[in-house]
Amino acid sequence: MSGRLGDLSPKQAEALSQFREKVQDVLPQFPSQSDHFLLRWLRGENWLGKHVESITMIYDCEGLGLKHLWKPAIETYGEVLTMFEDNYPEGLKRLFVIKAPKLFPVAYNLVKHFLSEDTRHKIMVLGSNWQEVLRNHIDPEHLPAVYGGELTDPDGDPCCRTRINQGGQVPKRYYARDFIKVQYDQCVSVGRGSSHQLEYEILVPGCVLGWQFTSEGGDVGFGIFIKKNRGEWMKAGQMLEVLPSQRYNAHLVPEDGSLTCTEAGVYVLRFDNTYSIFQSKRVSFSVEVLLPSRDSQSHPETSRTSNHKAPISQ
Repeated sequence: MSGRLGDLSPKQAEALSQFREKVQDVLPQFPSQSDHFLLRWLRGENWLGKHVESITMIYDCEGLGLKHLWKPAIETYGEVLTMFEDNYPEGLKRLFVIKAPKLFPVAYNLVKHFLSEDTRHKIMVLGSNWQEVLRNHIDPEHLPAVYGGELTDPDGDPCCRTRINQGGQVPKRYYARDFIKVQYDQCVSVGRGSSHQLEYEILVPGCVLGWQFTSEGGDVGFGIFIKKNRGEWMKAGQMLEVLPSQRYNAHLVPEDGSLTCTEAGVYVLRFDNTYSIFQSKRVSFSVEVLLPSRDSQSHPETSRTSNHKAPISQ
């Protein structure tokens, strides 16, 4: 939903109704009592004699990297976007993305489904001429000098740090991993230039294979494969890949995930360190298999089983 009158989502319509009810005592004093006026009131305010009904945002993506694509962070950001979509209809006039790295399309694809189509049309990813474009849409007097405008702090700071809260590195004292100690079921050492395989036999389709792991000594590769015979060592290229193998920064934040097994067979979880010539990795992990039974839906704890077979090191 766009958030315009007549095209409100159920949550937006409910918010408007609640607002009307809360201002009943002062409603007769308003210039108008229409829904259109109340919507304007909800999303704007009188600022220096001007009605501010929408905002223009600049997303500076300098420094955006893989470390920012942590699953819990993406989910939290999605919840924030949904909150703004539901409670501040039509509050965004335009959003400019500047200094976007090659990774930006990946990051955007992770959050765009939280945005309405109308909001997505307001997003502009700018190229090398971003300063010129910003000046065409924003009064230079209100645009910080660091972005090509004329606005500075009283001390001449082009970043306007007294007006704008600057982002940056999160202080290490806030790192959750220093306070939250996860207990893992097993721990293995994956030597330099080698890999470590774990076999789980899935007897019926529909089982859910879940995992969580962390690494010491650097990032580590992880992927899932399927084969027919249990206990028979096979190279990754000889097995059917069901979860593409890729490197994870599990030494920075724990990695977790799940896979619904669409067919029976022997599923191989493979920790990959073949790309590392000098550094071995220590991997701590927990794996569980959830059975697709009716009892498991009402009593999930009864569906956990240990189909873990002997690990195979390459």
